[in-house]
Amino acid sequence: FILAGQLMEHGGMSDKLVVIAKKLVGAYKGGLGLVTVVACMFFAALSGSGPATTAAIGSITIPAMQKEGYNSRFAGGIAAAAGALGSMIPPSNLLIIFALVTDISIPRLFLAGILPGIILGIMLMIVVFIISLKNNYGGDGEKFKFRPLLCALWDGKWAVFAPIIILGGIYSGIFTPSEAAAVAVAYGLFVGFFIYKGLTLSKLFQAFKFTAIVIGTVLFILGSTKAFGQLVTIYDIPESILSLFQGIASQPWLVMLLIGILYIIVGMWLESIPQIIIFTAVFFPLITKIGIDPVVFGIFTVMTCEIGFLTPPIGINLFVAARISKISIEEISIGVLPLLIPYVLMVLILVFFSEWVTYLPDLVYGPTR
Repeated sequence: FILAGQLMEHGGMSDKLVVIAKKLVGAYKGGLGLVTVVACMFFAALSGSGPATTAAIGSITIPAMQKEGYNSRFAGGIAAAAGALGSMIPPSNLLIIFALVTDISIPRLFLAGILPGIILGIMLMIVVFIISLKNNYGGDGEKFKFRPLLCALWDGKWAVFAPIIILGGIYSGIFTPSEAAAVAVAYGLFVGFFIYKGLTLSKLFQAFKFTAIVIGTVLFILGSTKAFGQLVTIYDIPESILSLFQGIASQPWLVMLLIGILYIIVGMWLESIPQIIIFTAVFFPLITKIGIDPVVFGIFTVMTCEIGFLTPPIGINLFVAARISKISIEEISIGVLPLLIPYVLMVLILVFFSEWVTYLPDLVYGPTR
């Protein structure tokens, strides 16, 4: 999926998605900001990666927002915050890592990520609209018309069709998630070379190089942490943690809240993949014992990691967006602050009202026993 996202980014699909988003919401106040959020939601269904989504869409929309008079730190903050949706809307690399560590069904996790991802995207759009209205950003684009949207959809049909093939194939049972990744790579190569013609041999090499570095890092961490997980079990660390939480084990919401606070603090200093692998090995036995749905905990874990993408000193999305915006990490950290509100609200919703998260997985596959 990482390679497929790279191929689709270099192959020109992100450009098509931005055009479609412009036809949808470009005429409103904060139009380009809204376009950024919508385009990131589309691209998230191709790349599975928060930083990749920020880079692919932000490199197009951030300079355009700056030309329209948007404050640079706000423009970069939008791309960083919306790009984090790439880790929630399936296929998500972080959800796959969580599934590998816990042996939870990847399709169930993917389905569970759809509603939180869409709702979070809408909440981000509301914040962008309110701030843009207050500062008079945008709103002078082409008024919405159905025909131009249809034309943009037709022109970008190969980009729109990608998530339908990938996710539709998984949920219909035509192929497994691993096979879907291979199909996505083949599709990205075909469209990039022969349809949109954005791929070159040089860009192909860049995509392979990036993927090899990321995968090598992940496999090294995953291998060593699998051993760590065995040690955690052998030394009964989950039992020790359970006894530590014994006084509040009857209040699952309080346990989730404390874990969420810990994850957000740790996410400021640790990359998301090792964070998921290391801490899931410790806390997963605890949350299953106190009756928290493992799928809900997976979505909750990735949501807290998304906040980590947006908080210094190690906020990857912030560094990507700051480089595109040509501003300092301190400035963009201020610009992204109001856009963190939807993420914090979503974490609280998952803590106190989480039953709706499993609606789609239960609808398709039936409730877990």
